[in-house]
Amino acid sequence: MNHRGNLDIDPDLAELFRKGREAESAGLLRIENNLRDNFMKVLEAFRSAGISDQDFAGTTGYGYDDRGREVTEEVYARVFRTESALVRHQIASGTQALSLCLFGLLLPGDEILFATGKPYDTLQAVVGMDKQTPGCLAELGITWKVAPGADGEDSAPIDAIAGSVGSRTKVVFIQRSRGYSWQRSVSCQTISKIAQAVKARKQDVVVVIDNCYGEFTETVEPTEVGADIAAGSLIKNPGGGIAPTGGYVVGRKDLVDRIATRLTAPGIGGEIGPSLNTSRLMLQGLFLAPQMVAESLSGTCVAGHVFRSLGYPVLPDENEIPSDNVLAVRMGDEGRLLTFCQGFHVASPVNALYKPIASPLPGYAHDVIMAGGTFVQGSSSELTVDAPICPPYIMYMQGGLFRYHVELAVLSGLTALKKRNLLEPTAS
Repeated sequence: MNHRGNLDIDPDLAELFRKGREAESAGLLRIENNLRDNFMKVLEAFRSAGISDQDFAGTTGYGYDDRGREVTEEVYARVFRTESALVRHQIASGTQALSLCLFGLLLPGDEILFATGKPYDTLQAVVGMDKQTPGCLAELGITWKVAPGADGEDSAPIDAIAGSVGSRTKVVFIQRSRGYSWQRSVSCQTISKIAQAVKARKQDVVVVIDNCYGEFTETVEPTEVGADIAAGSLIKNPGGGIAPTGGYVVGRKDLVDRIATRLTAPGIGGEIGPSLNTSRLMLQGLFLAPQMVAESLSGTCVAGHVFRSLGYPVLPDENEIPSDNVLAVRMGDEGRLLTFCQGFHVASPVNALYKPIASPLPGYAHDVIMAGGTFVQGSSSELTVDAPICPPYIMYMQGGLFRYHVELAVLSGLTALKKRNLLEPTAS
């Protein structure tokens, strides 16, 4: 592959990617086969819903009888094989979508069981884990606990998770992605086992999935294998890189209806909310999403091989079939971490002339560096690298609209390391 332009990519590193593509041919073929299944599922959902270009006209004000909003939610329900969906541009992030779920489903005295470890940093503030942030669940008398031994691996301790379900447990929460944790993503097969085990223990528990970064990485979704609710962000996988904002909740109708009241008000629920001409972008993004996720997974697959060949600890490892499109690499020290992220950022289409630095961010325990300029602010589906500045200095790469961009950005970061004699990893 000829890397033209002014990025000054090291040719020896580019050769590692060529070898990586050959070595990962089986994984790339699996991704291609999954793409066919997922695309057909999405296409059939559009056809069954009878989408027409007239559905793209938006409403204002209350948004009564907004056809675009209604068909968007119908398509999402069909794709995720659920009774109902709530898909709104008013949901600004995945954290907000999940917060709506928890506030909609839990009452004072209820308990959340985190089945696969502590949730992502921003959701910890929603729960009130380390401190009672104003308005958090803990302020309402809602408690939480983490299942013992939970690490997100396919060997997750199912019996221990089920044994942690108590009389007050209302929600069993599963984070599908590895998040900012050195752990494997959670497969739909594992989600199915957890759902069966906890419902055998207490039939009325609600299994809620943080589906961020997981959509279309497998040929089934969590709501097809026993989860009651799944939620995520449209500026991640299902937005296809073009949804300007938004979030979604899919699942059982009675539960989605309760959650909708936390977005609007009791007695109103999902009956209002103007689409403001966003329906076309949301639907077109969903249509493109299976292809985008396949491109991201393909880039991550080869990049992971390259990092492993250089001696870096990497997740997913050789034994993991990923259920998210996040690549985690243990960089070992702050200098290597920052150098890679800044070199990676140079290959961005937006804000490439700026140098990312670590800084405090709301909801995060440590300073975070966020590299990768995107057309939609914070759209990690477009290709970004995040890293909390703390040992063991792990970088988390997400997204990628097409595999060549993933390759080029990673090569730019590795070239920056090589120029500073930091390419060889520290002993771990």
